[in-house]
Amino acid sequence: MKKKYMSVIVAGLTIGILAGCQNTPENSIVKQKGGDNGKEYESALSSIQEMVKAPETYQNQVSYQNGILTVDTDAPIILPKVDSMNTYKVSAEEVSQEMIDKVTEIFFPEGKFYHSYTYYEWTKDQYQEEITRLKKYKAEGNLDPYNHGTDENGELYYNIDEVIARDEEKMENAPDEVKKEELEKPVFGLQSVSGKGEDAEIWVDENAFFGVVETDQGNYDYQIHSEDISADLRFNIEKIRDDIPDPQEFTTWHEGRYLLDREGEGYHAMSEDTLKSLIGISYEDAEKIAREKIEQLGWDWEVNAWDYSVFYHGEEGAKESNILDAGYIFYFTRMVDGAPITYTDSYGGGLEDMDSTLIPWSYERCEVIVGDDGIEKVELYNPYKIEEIQTENVELMDFESIIEIYEQMMEISNADISEFEKSRTYHIKKITLGYSRIYDPTVDNTSGILVPVWDFFGGFDVENNEYSEKNSGEHSQQSFMTINAIDGTVIDRELGY
Repeated sequence: MKKKYMSVIVAGLTIGILAGCQNTPENSIVKQKGGDNGKEYESALSSIQEMVKAPETYQNQVSYQNGILTVDTDAPIILPKVDSMNTYKVSAEEVSQEMIDKVTEIFFPEGKFYHSYTYYEWTKDQYQEEITRLKKYKAEGNLDPYNHGTDENGELYYNIDEVIARDEEKMENAPDEVKKEELEKPVFGLQSVSGKGEDAEIWVDENAFFGVVETDQGNYDYQIHSEDISADLRFNIEKIRDDIPDPQEFTTWHEGRYLLDREGEGYHAMSEDTLKSLIGISYEDAEKIAREKIEQLGWDWEVNAWDYSVFYHGEEGAKESNILDAGYIFYFTRMVDGAPITYTDSYGGGLEDMDSTLIPWSYERCEVIVGDDGIEKVELYNPYKIEEIQTENVELMDFESIIEIYEQMMEISNADISEFEKSRTYHIKKITLGYSRIYDPTVDNTSGILVPVWDFFGGFDVENNEYSEKNSGEHSQQSFMTINAIDGTVIDRELGY
């Protein structure tokens, strides 16, 4: 196999990567001091295609560490349909009652709003249902119905008798029916009470809203978060289900790509035809429903990617027997002068270590799941405010130089693989050029820069002494390498810089 070596530019990157990204490389856009560095870049005199000189596809297989690590790249190269790209100053939109009202009106124009504190309080009947269910599990010999497992002494973490006793005690003082506290509209600052009498504790949700919305299409859990521990703003909407056999079971929406691409113990592979057969709405109708809602926000978000999504219950992963619903999930990203912000699985906003006192800022994000009953789930995170262009028609590195950096950095970032695994083979199936936001949290955690970046998407096969797993990466939204298209520095997607 061919092993490629790097030019001097990558040597400077190596130190930063191996040091755990503790320091930003000197030639990074986000410098150690000051956050307004985009204007240092030079404008280009040629078009994107002329600058990058990228082929339609790229194929190469490189092995390292005596064959333990292999990077197999066989990918189309996707360029934005624009003649030039810029760098932009970007900041976080501040939460306001006007923004909350706007999102609420778009998704719930005829909804009735309730405080979740009282809405979710259990009634006597609900406690009795759980007591009956747990006693049935116990009679059947199932003392760990939710697979909590055992401690080092073999004792179950989940004590079914304690849970039954606790439920019986709580049932005595539980209300006979739900006491709904109707609200005029979602707002921050609602008061909640925990406990009763002298033990009652009162707190106010100054930076969050927890509510329920009743609509003709069903009832929805509705949460809005703008917390002090991060610079993030999050809107979460999810339909409340009444078809779950055991409300205490694990439930979630699960993307189809994990069922299509993965093989290994604990994974239940499904064909695309099977996934399609579970969905009771056409792709076109589902996309129309999602698009009509998101377009009303006026944030220039477009469908960047999509996937199948299944809703399942139980602790054993998604399989046909435990899937209760299915639909399409649409990933929206902002279009900036015709070029998209690239969507990846990463939320960003990570910290370099657990002792960090920095306040992180995650990426802008929009996901909508639509099934045959309409909208099932929505995530709206961290809308950006796009400010001025910092460098117009910025100069980009050629694709050949980017590929050199990519292949060398894949080796460096996996330098310790042989200590833990017998083999790992990456399958890179898509290469894209788009925008990503970077920032320097030590300077300003609510502003940054949009820069052009290359992303390398795929999956990997892995084998060690305990297990083996395969992931073809054919439908992946996981980027294994993000490279600044201007100067070739590597961006850590989890950190956001």
